[in-house]
Parts: sequence; structure tokens; C-alpha cells
Amino acid sequence: MSTGPGADSAPVHKPTLKTRGRGETFSSLRIRNYRLFFTGAIVSNTGTWMARITQDWLVLSLTGSAAAVGITTALQFLPMLLFGLYGGVIADRYPKRLLLLFSQAALGICGLALAVLTLSGHIQVWHVYLIAFLLGMVTVVDNPARQAYVAEMVGPEQLRNAVSLNSANFQSARLVGPAVAGVLIAGVGSGWAFLLNGLSFLAPLVSLLLMRTSELHKVERAPRGKGQLREGLRYVAGRPDLIWPIVLVGFIGTFGFNFPIWLTAFSGDVFHVGAGTYGFLNTLMAAGSLVGALAAARRGSTRLRMLVLAAGVFGVLEIAAALSPTFWLFALLLVPIGMIGLTVNITANSAVTMATDPAMRGRVMSLYMMVFAGGTPIGAPLLGWVTDTYGARVGFATGGVISLAAAVVVGLVLAKIGGLKVAMAWRHGHPQVRFVARERLATAA
Repeated sequence: MSTGPGADSAPVHKPTLKTRGRGETFSSLRIRNYRLFFTGAIVSNTGTWMARITQDWLVLSLTGSAAAVGITTALQFLPMLLFGLYGGVIADRYPKRLLLLFSQAALGICGLALAVLTLSGHIQVWHVYLIAFLLGMVTVVDNPARQAYVAEMVGPEQLRNAVSLNSANFQSARLVGPAVAGVLIAGVGSGWAFLLNGLSFLAPLVSLLLMRTSELHKVERAPRGKGQLREGLRYVAGRPDLIWPIVLVGFIGTFGFNFPIWLTAFSGDVFHVGAGTYGFLNTLMAAGSLVGALAAARRGSTRLRMLVLAAGVFGVLEIAAALSPTFWLFALLLVPIGMIGLTVNITANSAVTMATDPAMRGRVMSLYMMVFAGGTPIGAPLLGWVTDTYGARVGFATGGVISLAAAVVVGLVLAKIGGLKVAMAWRHGHPQVRFVARERLATAA
């Protein structure tokens, strides 16, 4: 049941969202329905990561162009940019479990279609473009339905922990998927990786069918009616604690998360390594991401201050990686990049999810995903062109500079909204930057 916009929300005038959890990393796995969901997801996520790595390498092999990899990524996220908000309306209006059964089946079919084309030897780059676009169309509904369904499975007390474990699940699969994909590409060809991905979606379908609907936390569904999309936009526009985290992750998602472009370019053009090493680089980033996700699952609070700080550090690390003179320094920097990047994503996701009225959650999370992932059709081709024209180092550094600038600007805006000012001090021989209340500064003066 909807409890109103204030029940799960941070006060509008404070740029901090603080929630107390049990502090146990895996506490939400005690819930049977979520345990089933988690188990099915880790299988399909592993297949998804295999397919992502294989898809990027296949496009690079067919075209020899980092820009083509960017186009593929852009096509997969273009539907989210165009139709993402409508997906949220659908998620708020219809049973989410039913929506997920259809969407997970459709994702599996897309994977099998790509496998058939590749194994038969008829694959062309336009086939990959088309299937990438179709995958994007399915995720328009799948993403907000899945995000909102987590709340129905675990309830408000375990929601923050479950959001973090979802990311840990995804990153755990990222540890395995790229490594397996690299072996399959080198050993038997790309088609078998696509085939395993298509079959992996049987796991979430079975898990959804085994769930006990009587144990779900019921949420009032939005009735059919006009103006629901505008209602969702007005809701977010009136909430600074929602809109500014969404703006920040929008910039980072558009310009800072283009790793398929940069890692393929660094692998092929800078360090001249093969598909196996490309998979290894993705695995290193996944290891850092997993650490970040598990750390987030243990935290008992979600603060927007942490989001801004993590976003700034993420930008600095990307710039450092872009300038790395050796392969091993570049590879090692991918671990903290993965960890801090996941911290940004989880902190923003948790803040927005928990501050949103349950009846509006599908629409708000669709806006979040539209901004975070929907910016990729803009950022991926642009940074793919920069990478092709000026080199992989300039492309990667550009993403880092934009991410850092966005963190600084949004941090200053949130500080102003919360009546805070930046204060610098030396503690234990090191400079420290903090946001403090203007009243405290005046008293200290």
C-alpha cells in the first residue's frame, strides 16, 4: 500500500538520505522469494556478461572499429532513452511478476537468435545491431519491473540490502562471464557463448514460477488513466533529493561508463592483446565492482555526500588509467575503478529507490534508468568517435574529466540546497574537504 511521498523519503531540504539497516551483508537472502530471484539472476547474469563481451569482440572483429562497438552499445540503450518512461508506467500498472516472465523469455529468445546466426556463419554486423536494439526494447519494461519487484519481495526494511546484493549478483557474474567468453571465443567460436546466454534465461523463468505470491509485499498498482507520465515527472521535479542524484548518474552513465569502447580499444590498439586478455581486463573490473557491491550491502546508511565523493574519485581514477604508461598499471587501476563505479551506482540507486513512494517507484526508477542507461546512445557514439579519432587514451580521459566535473557541480548544488558550505582543514597532516553548515562556519569565524 502506498504510504505517501514522505514515508520513505528524506526531507526535501536536506541533501542526505540516511537509513538504518541490520548491517548484515546477506540479510535479505533469508527471504525465500528473493533467494529464488537471486539464484536465477546469477545464472542469467553470467550468460549476459558472456554475451556482452562476445558481442563487443565480434563487432570489433567484423568492422575493426571502436565506433562500431559504440554504435552497438548505443542501439541497445536507445529504446531506454526513447521509451523508458513508458516502461515505468507499464511497471506501475501491471503485475510485475507477469511482466518479468514475458521479458525474461524475450531476452532468452534474442540470445538464441544471435547464436543461430553466428553458428550458421551468416552473421553480419547489421544483425548484431538489430538484436541489440530488440534487447533494448525488452529492457524498457524489464528494468523498472525488476527494480520495483525487489521491493515487493523483501519489503522496506530489507530493500537497501537487496538493492546492494542485486549489484553484487551482477558483478559476481561479471567475474565469471568474461573469462568464460574469452575461452569460448578462442576455443570454439562466438556462437557457443551466445547459445549459453540464451539458455541461461531458463533459470530466472523457473525461479519466478516457483515464487509464493502470498508472501509478496502488496503494493497498490496505478490504475489506467491519463497523465500518469506527467505525474511521475512532476513528482521527481519537486524532490531535490531525487533529481540531483539522477542528474549526476546521468552524466556518469553517459560519459563515464563506456568501458566496452575503451577496453576493446586499449586491448587492440594500445597494448595489442587478444580476446582472452580483453576478458581478463573485464574480470579485473568486475572484481573491484563486487567488492564495492558487498561493501554497500553492509552499510547501514546511504548518504548523498558519499555519492558525490565517489563520483569525483571515479573521474580521477579514469583519468589516471587513461594516462597509464604500462599494461599492468592500467589493469590494476581497473579494480578501484570498478569498485568506485559500483559505489556510485548503488548509492544513487538506493537513495532514489528508498526515497520514493512505492506507488510511484516504477515511474521514478524508469526515469533513473532512462537517464543512467539511456544516455549511452549519446555518449557511446560520441566517445567512440573521439577514441577512433584521437586515440584510446584521449577517449578514456574525456569520460573521466566529464564525470569529475559533474560530481563537483552537483556537490555544490546539493550543498547550497542543504545550507552547507565547503570547508577545508588539515587533519593528521592531510588536507580534508568537508561540507558543513553555514551557521557552524559563522560561529567558528
